[in-house]
Amino acid sequence: MQEAIQTVQREDSRETILSTNKLSKTFSSGGAQQHVLKNLDIEIYKGDFTVIMGPSGAGKSTLLYALSGMDKPTLGEVVFNGEDISRMSNDQLALFRRRNCGFVFQQIYLMDNMSIMDNVLACGLLVRKNKKQLVEEAGALFEQVGITRELWRKFPNQLSGGEAQRAGIVRALINRPQILFADEPTGSLNSASGTAVLDMLTEINRNGQSVVMVTHDLKSAVRGNRVVYLQDGVIRGECELGAYEGADTKRHEKLHGFLTGMGW
Repeated sequence: MQEAIQTVQREDSRETILSTNKLSKTFSSGGAQQHVLKNLDIEIYKGDFTVIMGPSGAGKSTLLYALSGMDKPTLGEVVFNGEDISRMSNDQLALFRRRNCGFVFQQIYLMDNMSIMDNVLACGLLVRKNKKQLVEEAGALFEQVGITRELWRKFPNQLSGGEAQRAGIVRALINRPQILFADEPTGSLNSASGTAVLDMLTEINRNGQSVVMVTHDLKSAVRGNRVVYLQDGVIRGECELGAYEGADTKRHEKLHGFLTGMGW
């Protein structure tokens, strides 16, 4: 039975975009079974910046992959806008991800032999065929994230880590995803670059983009309006922080107190 240590009151007006029903994920290793997610129920709300935290091995990335259709659950359902994506074939899931999801990882995974503009266009052309429009939209997104025109034709290895990660976020946004999934997006960046990426994620969320982010970092987690704590494959509690309005001691203290209470 899923244990909820902290119950949070929500506004009835919040619209569920993604949910799970008794979600379970089991891996087999050396003849033994490892139960990573256990009858997990969660709702993701449209326009939220949802952060998933927990100790190492809690199942954070496994949950993110299941929510996004990158991996299928062993049991249970993942429902996106009323449709159970866990019943989709691999080909259907690939199409679902292209049309509805954007992904940002700790490793940036840009193609080294292509400029950052071509990386973005290659992703966009999988869904839309109007290259001229894609170039215009990509350019607007690059400008939005502080990547100037002279960098658009640079290769990933010619950019700083922060610039490359911001280009990766542009690639994730080019198909106008309904949800942006981020797995430790600042994990390989220095402090300044990490802050720039967090600022970017915060800004696009303010503009209505739904974000689900896995992190172990308090500085990153405080950007979310909702923090869900995962441990041993179940949700132990969650903390509502409200919209991020900048550095706030009380906000940090509230989240730190919640995490301490969870045993973080």
